[in-house]
Amino acid sequence: MTAAAPAPDPGTAQPSPVGALSQLVQEALDKGSSLRDLGKRAVDPATNTRISWQYFQKLVKNPPAAAPNPIQIGAIAAALGKSEERVKAAVAEQWLDYRATELAGYGGTVRIILGHLGGMSEAEQRRWLAMIEADERARREE
Repeated sequence: MTAAAPAPDPGTAQPSPVGALSQLVQEALDKGSSLRDLGKRAVDPATNTRISWQYFQKLVKNPPAAAPNPIQIGAIAAALGKSEERVKAAVAEQWLDYRATELAGYGGTVRIILGHLGGMSEAEQRRWLAMIEADERARREE
């Protein structure tokens, strides 16, 4: 004799994580843009290549296994009104689990970008920041 499996408890289900680029597209939709609006604006400025509104629908509903190529990134940036650097960072986070963190506060002459893999703890981030700041102080004292 077999018994029916119990129904899953809806309170314990965890939502699946949404990728960073998918979030950027969803934010544009939440602010009033339609998928078709995004498709109309999705023109890579360097090559004049377009991507369709259906690509944005995929990004939100069922992201493709492969990351967008550089031409698609340019078109996505144009459609979203974001810099290509911002879109590249979102692509890297969504498909490679890679995050880039900018450490600010060094004035106009010093700019440090610290790349790190996703999952680095806050304690590790603080440690790296302290090491970089100590190095900067030592260089200024030389």
